[in-house]
Amino acid sequence: MLRPVTCLRGPEAARAFYVPGRLTRRGAMPAQVLALLQDKGSVQALDGVEHLNRRALFLDLMSQERLDLARRLLREEWRATARTWSGREVTLSREIGPILTRTALRWCGIDPVDNAPGQREEELSAMVRGAAKIGPGHWRARALRRRSEAWAREQIRAARAGAPPPGTPLAALAYHRDPDGLALPRDVAAVELLNLLRPIVAVGRFIAFSAHAMATEPEARTSLTADEAALRAWGDEVRRLYPFFPLIGGRVQKPFSHAGHRFDRDDWVLLDLHGTNRHPAAWPKPERFDPSRHLAAAPVEGGFVPQGGGPMREGHRCPGEMLTQALLSEATALLHEAQFETPPQDLSIPRRTIPPWPASGMRLRL
Repeated sequence: MLRPVTCLRGPEAARAFYVPGRLTRRGAMPAQVLALLQDKGSVQALDGVEHLNRRALFLDLMSQERLDLARRLLREEWRATARTWSGREVTLSREIGPILTRTALRWCGIDPVDNAPGQREEELSAMVRGAAKIGPGHWRARALRRRSEAWAREQIRAARAGAPPPGTPLAALAYHRDPDGLALPRDVAAVELLNLLRPIVAVGRFIAFSAHAMATEPEARTSLTADEAALRAWGDEVRRLYPFFPLIGGRVQKPFSHAGHRFDRDDWVLLDLHGTNRHPAAWPKPERFDPSRHLAAAPVEGGFVPQGGGPMREGHRCPGEMLTQALLSEATALLHEAQFETPPQDLSIPRRTIPPWPASGMRLRL
């Protein structure tokens, strides 16, 4: 992009990158990525008091009660769909999006029946699929994003005019107040609603990778149990090893030095998330799929950054990471229960697509 940039990798680099207040996300990622994955006014684009205030809104939604609800809803939607799977071959990349879309809508306090879940799934999936594209694929995703934002604005308007289910994310967004005591502008509240729905649908990639690991790591699959710790460890190893969004950008706000390099204000920095998750300074035999490593000692600080790093309350780490873990644990349990087989297929994972699916879409026979 004709701009000098410093690329960092590894746990020490991640610790330096995620010092609160050191870097800002503003101007740090290409505009087309921001437009589809965050958009203006969203929590990840804020700094200082505004960021802490908005972040607290999202973290308050990550209570154990809400996480358990997400798992229960996913199981209900999965089982309702799985009634049509018995005895036939299915492609998980096609099936999981509608399941997660209905789960996301219900979790946010929105009835899927009245809100065209097929359209919502098309829009939310396109935002994830088109973020790293240029050309027609990206512009189609932008058009679908605009349609989705119009729908989300109507959800916020209706919630403020009526009585949304109490305790739901929809109600929290509709009634949230910024540090000045003002309600969020409807456009901003709508963007944040999509920032809850879209990542839940994006978890489908990790679920497909969980099935991929079961198919390609038979020894690890044999040791997988329904124990909660084992499911969590399996999901964390999937998130560590498999490709998702590979990097994050930052622009320096407070000058600092790291590894003999001076970073001045407005310098552009990219942190390699995928490489850091596989860095030998943090992970023995880093290319090996080994869920048991997450049952031992805590990972090296800065070495496990599939959804960003740093402090959860003050930094820019993905506030929905606990929800991702909960949904992935539940889906892994459902896949484990299904005792699926994998017919012959291309199980390679394309590295030129961000984020990728397994090349075959992950075909299963149940």
